[in-house]
Amino acid sequence: MDPEIIEKVVQEMANFTPEMSKIEGTPLLKGICDIWDTIYNFQARDGDIVVVSYPKSGTTWMQEILDLIVQEGDVEKSLRAPGFIKVPFLEMGHTSLAVANSMPYPRVLKTHLPVHLMPPSFWEKDVKIVYIARNPKDCMVSYYYFHKMDQTMADPGSFDNFFSMFLAGDVNWGSWFDHVLGWWQSKDKHKVLYVFYEDMIEDSRREIQKVMTFLGKDLSEDIIQKILLHTSFESMKDNSMANFSTLPETVLDQSVSPFMRKGTVGDWKNHFLESQNIVFDEEYQKKMAGSGLLFRNEL
Repeated sequence: MDPEIIEKVVQEMANFTPEMSKIEGTPLLKGICDIWDTIYNFQARDGDIVVVSYPKSGTTWMQEILDLIVQEGDVEKSLRAPGFIKVPFLEMGHTSLAVANSMPYPRVLKTHLPVHLMPPSFWEKDVKIVYIARNPKDCMVSYYYFHKMDQTMADPGSFDNFFSMFLAGDVNWGSWFDHVLGWWQSKDKHKVLYVFYEDMIEDSRREIQKVMTFLGKDLSEDIIQKILLHTSFESMKDNSMANFSTLPETVLDQSVSPFMRKGTVGDWKNHFLESQNIVFDEEYQKKMAGSGLLFRNEL
């Protein structure tokens, strides 16, 4: 990949500011809203594979898995470029979209968009979407630390402050509840595979097999083992093409908190007060009642 292209994508990321605006009621970085027409008119292609998630739900993990499945386990090919280049992020600026438009078939793309904001072309073409969802308590904790280290996002203040913001959906990409429910309801109408982060932690091989089947790939056991090894938390934490260490501190300051922080289930217990847990559980029951969508907050 041309270093100039990488530099241009990084520069566009660095130009984002913490200011937020809204598209159809969903809070997004103002830099995203400013180029919204270009994002919304993005043209999907038959055969595209898209990883979709609410932020901090295992997106990077899944995009590495998808890329390796497409590359049929070729680890050298998977190291060809940083994750934000080989799996372009639709919301991250004109250059990221230009990279996506220049990619050969089959493309693996990434977005955090809620289902109602997806560019219409994704519903018009033969596209496969892998949605990865994470329990909201761990997701909140991870998003809090991400806000602290991501220089393009507003300072979250105390965890208590961020707790209230997250619960109200007053964060970039909006309400966790709306996001996971919207995509859950779409899975019967479109080619959407709904995967849970907790299931991935519990049995990565089983879930990778599900993804392979969904993509119509039949890879050997040797290749599956290679994918498992290369996408383990330890491996990705040390992989500069996956851990975002190629981004400058002006974008992600990993001295504040590493991008690959813990990768576990249940860390929320180290952060939630008992009173917060009660408030959260009440809101969860109210929002999720009757949806049939179940999350595990611990394993």
